[in-house]
Amino acid sequence: MRPSSQLQATVKSAARYLEANTPTGLTGLPTHPSPRPALLFAYSRTLRKLQQLPKSSVYRQSCEALTKHRTNVLQEIKPPGHEEWLQRVRKAIEANPKAYGHLQREDGSIEFEQNSIQQKISWDGKVTRKDAEPAGPGTQTEAEQKGRRIDQDVAHEDKISAEGELPTISDLEVEPALTADQISEVENKIGAGLIEEVLQVAEGELMLVEEMFASRAWEDLEEQSPPGQWEYFDRGDRV
Repeated sequence: MRPSSQLQATVKSAARYLEANTPTGLTGLPTHPSPRPALLFAYSRTLRKLQQLPKSSVYRQSCEALTKHRTNVLQEIKPPGHEEWLQRVRKAIEANPKAYGHLQREDGSIEFEQNSIQQKISWDGKVTRKDAEPAGPGTQTEAEQKGRRIDQDVAHEDKISAEGELPTISDLEVEPALTADQISEVENKIGAGLIEEVLQVAEGELMLVEEMFASRAWEDLEEQSPPGQWEYFDRGDRV
């Protein structure tokens, strides 16, 4: 994995930052460009969704405890220039409340959205066949769908002409990156592998919370198990 000399992700010699998208040593798991904000986003969403489960739920209790612990670890370790960056972002939010007001929480903190922490992909200026609207007779349903898309595009352009174009979440400055040493510190404190692995687990946990809520797993079974069904698994006084 990353700590070994042969498989270590490329490190920029001047600033000692891990280079994004280089190998970590785990197949299919490249170095993440912004693991800290991505994790904080996943953890905040998870904690919010856990509020939908009853407090008596053992799953909620254990998941909350683990998620809060890992959130605290990340909040204690901030990248260089974090405070200056945060001030610039706050100014941008205050200057554009229509575009960014929903990011401001009641306690004054800022909660970023998923697309603000992912790597930006610039357009290469090329238009391919897949970018075009389907041509030909098609079906009545396809024609109606195409008409609605065109109407939405026209309405959007008219709104921009009248009100001006609002900045989007992707226009906000991305949080500075953690140094290689800071990432190692986070990984050691969490103790669950590389930070990219921790992020995979966090994203999986977020999906699991939604499944647990949808299935209402804390409720009693519709059909109760017959008496004595689980006695075979009871250790009792045996060692």
